[in-house]
Amino acid sequence: MPPCQPYIRVQAEDFDAAAETARLTHNRKDVGAVVCFTGLCRDENGRLNALELEHYPGMAEAEIERIANDALKRWPLSGLTVIHRFGRIAPGENIVLVLAASAHRRAAFEATDFLMDFLKSHAPFWKKEHLAKDGETGWVEAKASDLDDLKRW
Repeated sequence: MPPCQPYIRVQAEDFDAAAETARLTHNRKDVGAVVCFTGLCRDENGRLNALELEHYPGMAEAEIERIANDALKRWPLSGLTVIHRFGRIAPGENIVLVLAASAHRRAAFEATDFLMDFLKSHAPFWKKEHLAKDGETGWVEAKASDLDDLKRW
């Protein structure tokens, strides 16, 4: 069976993880496991009012597709979905969804973990924090721990 094609969307609108899982697995008898990772905006202990994500249209999709295709080369996946939001996102709202489907759980877990590590470090999104105090804003710098996570792969 040829490798699957990744399903990638970059959008302002929210997503429904259950609906996306149903889309990925509909009428599929070869799927034995689906791993779902949903990244949410957190309030940073009440410090954050919102997170604003900006992206370079076209470039963001191309980089996510490159990362997804790398995952498809590494693991025997039968389905792969990546949805990343942009715009102003409040604490508790969805930011990113990764769904990896495979005949067996290990491939789905590892592919999802791999994708998130690379999305966190390489996807061309810029994050601005809107702070609760005085409405101040500031750009979020990359974390060394995110780059350290890449060393596993």
